[in-house]
Amino acid sequence: MNLSFFDQFSSPYLLGIPLIALSLLFPALLLPSPDSRWINNRLSTIQSWLLQLITKQLMIPLNKNGHKWALMLTSLMMMLLMINLLGLLPYTFTPTTQLSMNMALAFPLWLATLLTGLRNQPSTSLAHLLPEGTPTPLIPALIMIETTSLLIRPLALGVRLTANLTAGHLLIQLISTASVALAPTLPAVSILTVAILLLLTILEVAVAMIQAYVFVLLLSLYLQENI
Repeated sequence: MNLSFFDQFSSPYLLGIPLIALSLLFPALLLPSPDSRWINNRLSTIQSWLLQLITKQLMIPLNKNGHKWALMLTSLMMMLLMINLLGLLPYTFTPTTQLSMNMALAFPLWLATLLTGLRNQPSTSLAHLLPEGTPTPLIPALIMIETTSLLIRPLALGVRLTANLTAGHLLIQLISTASVALAPTLPAVSILTVAILLLLTILEVAVAMIQAYVFVLLLSLYLQENI
């Protein structure tokens, strides 16, 4: 029984082929297809407004040099947002519950921001490792602490996204299993459990959107430190 709760986090296979690639590509089908007209229908209008809003929010912390990253950060935000929301549908697989995938997104992008800073302003980037006015005896310890804090950033990004989504999916499955098990013996308690499940589902929709936004927003803040 305990193992069955975690079966939802294993990548499904079809004829020996993992379907995680299909799960990653499917959100792209929800985006509007290129057309000669800028706005095709109401859905495209809403999507265009949402893209503009997300891009504006992500670019607020960045200066003009960071606006070159707008396309990549906005695309990453939309991909994570759609994958997280589609993963809440029944009988679906959520790739962002895999730590390997989240680390594969977090580490290269964090490394890109770090290398950008070391290339454009090496003195300023290295100065972050030692706060101004630090007493001389504390310099080695603070450099080690700041270096550890810097290197742990991609791990924190990946683990935060994985842990929040995994915990939410486990709670939904546990409560839904309890509601089904209580239905024959305690129908009133089962109905109350279903009501809690609906509230939890609404909460998980909010968590899915917030975690996608936090992931990309932290990357944009890391980028701002290095440009």
